Amino acid sequence: MEIEVLIKGFVVTITLIIAIGAQNAYILKLGLLKQHVLKAALFCIISDFLLISAGVLGLGFFIQGNQFLINSIAIFGISFLCFYALVSFKSALKNESLKIDDEVKTNPIKQVMTLLFVFTYLNPHTYLDTILLIGGIGANVDNSLKIYFLLGAVSASSVWFLSLGYGARLLIPLFKKPITWKILDILIAFLMLFIAYSLIDLIKY
Repeated sequence: MEIEVLIKGFVVTITLIIAIGAQNAYILKLGLLKQHVLKAALFCIISDFLLISAGVLGLGFFIQGNQFLINSIAIFGISFLCFYALVSFKSALKNESLKIDDEVKTNPIKQVMTLLFVFTYLNPHTYLDTILLIGGIGANVDNSLKIYFLLGAVSASSVWFLSLGYGARLLIPLFKKPITWKILDILIAFLMLFIAYSLIDLIKY
């Protein structure tokens, strides 16, 4: 029974977090640049564990019923995602991210963690996936087995983010070409705009 619950936690989590979103796109980019990959991955893994745990313990019901909180997060998220989309478009046009070598300037860890914090905690989709969906499923598991569900969930998160961050290096030969970076930056920009647009539906009065 314990193994079944652990596997359930793993499968449910990996299915939801594997979709390319703002957080995943940024981890991919850090992996390509070989910058703060482990720290960034650990931040995402710990965040997933905390948010899913909160959902399993019932916090999802509070968030779901607090429209003012949802509206506030959605509005800020839309503003930030639109701004980051413009930054990505600018990067693509000015060739600001074409090098992948030991001489490329490393972004400060503070800047990296700030962006990850925004992508993680100021994106309503994060709460929908981790607290409401994954956490909601885990909340229905027997209390004595919830720890196994959480272990499965955090295992899925660990496998995904570490694979995404370090696996990105396999794509480095492709990203040695300037056109590939341009395409990635443009795709990230459109992804940010798409996510921002999808958040509009969460705002209700």
